[in-house]
Amino acid sequence: MGILSKAEPYEVFKYFEEICAVPHGSGDMDKIAEYCVSFAKSNNLEYVHDDANNVIIYKNGTKGYEDHPPVILQGHIDMVCQKTEESTIDFEKDGLTIYTEGDFVKADGTTLGADNGIAVAMIMAVLASDKLSHPPIEAVFTTDEEIGMIGAGKLDVSLLKSKRMINLDSEEEDVLTVSCAGGSDFKARLDVKRKTVSAKRVQVTVSGLLGGHSGVEIDKGRVNANILMGRILNTVRESADFGIISVNGGDKGNAIPLLSVAEIATCDVERFMKAFEDCKDLLDMELKGREKDMEISATLGGDGDYQVLDDDCGEMLMYFMMHTPNGIVDMSAEISGLVETSLNIGILKTEDSFVYAQYALRSNKSSALDYLQQKMINFAKFLGFSTEITGRYEPWEYQNNSALQELYTKTYTEVIGKPPKVEAIHAGLECAVFSASIPGLDCIAIGPDMTGVHTTEEKLSISSTGKIFDVLCRVLEKM
Repeated sequence: MGILSKAEPYEVFKYFEEICAVPHGSGDMDKIAEYCVSFAKSNNLEYVHDDANNVIIYKNGTKGYEDHPPVILQGHIDMVCQKTEESTIDFEKDGLTIYTEGDFVKADGTTLGADNGIAVAMIMAVLASDKLSHPPIEAVFTTDEEIGMIGAGKLDVSLLKSKRMINLDSEEEDVLTVSCAGGSDFKARLDVKRKTVSAKRVQVTVSGLLGGHSGVEIDKGRVNANILMGRILNTVRESADFGIISVNGGDKGNAIPLLSVAEIATCDVERFMKAFEDCKDLLDMELKGREKDMEISATLGGDGDYQVLDDDCGEMLMYFMMHTPNGIVDMSAEISGLVETSLNIGILKTEDSFVYAQYALRSNKSSALDYLQQKMINFAKFLGFSTEITGRYEPWEYQNNSALQELYTKTYTEVIGKPPKVEAIHAGLECAVFSASIPGLDCIAIGPDMTGVHTTEEKLSISSTGKIFDVLCRVLEKM
């Protein structure tokens, strides 16, 4: 019996606990794909395991449902791997340490991966059951969703017959998601030259920020550590001269970075520290109301000879950090409260010979995404950066005549006692990829309550998972 053996429904959490024990960070899909294959074999179910490590598992319709139209149940098997500074986990080798706290499942010092492990667990519980009534099921477990929906983009959809799909990658129990943003990954690189200076090393650190998902939390006023670091360095530079050794913040393009570290070298130590403290005091007063655990620090290192960016490259990087577009670009005119277009600088890395930045671009309108991409290309190239755009996926457009939306809304209302909220979201969902590649696909996205997704504060509601699983099973019975 596992940690979640008393959770309801137990079968769902049995599989979730097994998934948590298997390393499955984005880009490291071999072990979790083999787990899915092993599950199919142990349940005598047909499956396909493709070169992108996507796994499709087929189950026939139950008695009386054999000739009903099939349905796709879909979730992704990768997770965003984030950990606290104290955590010693090796995400490539170690499983997660999970525990319960009241109604919630959490992970010790790491992301939980309920996004989207709980979807896989619910689907497996359906596939393994001999008690549920349902039409033929095509269970689709995709890879590397968190780094550009790569698996879904490589999936051979000719392996699927269904024109109906239930995606389980939503994060609010009472929300029925019917549309999502499209997006792309924008990458910029500046080749740099260095010079040697004799100076004192100083480490500037921004830490303790909330971070979060760049689609879901982009409108929550959360501070981006890379943007804040740019502000700090530009402010201090007005009073003290210094050279940049490195600036590093964030490791996921679609996560709002919660940590940024700059290594600099200065001969103006006294003026640097005075300007830094003044800046820190100002930012504490300005931002502590929304980032209560924010810490900004400067630690003195040793004297020595250091390789810093030369004057031109240092100037370009400082300008780039200070002026880069970031955050909300436009709100929707059609849907109240919906962020229509945004971007997030999720990664800023410094190597010996280059500086690299990666953004997640999003828009619910294809034309607006095109414009944002061109704007970023022009901005970066003007400063001497080379650019690349990858992982483009189109928005999932709203359908106002969806039979699946109607069935789910009716069933949810019967089970829960009130109708779900029907919403569009600014985050990306694989529904967009499937809708673009399967003509006429009727698609919805659902899921249980979870918060703190993509952060070490991620937690999943046990009771909400039970409710959504119940609704899912009843929807399948009516299909």
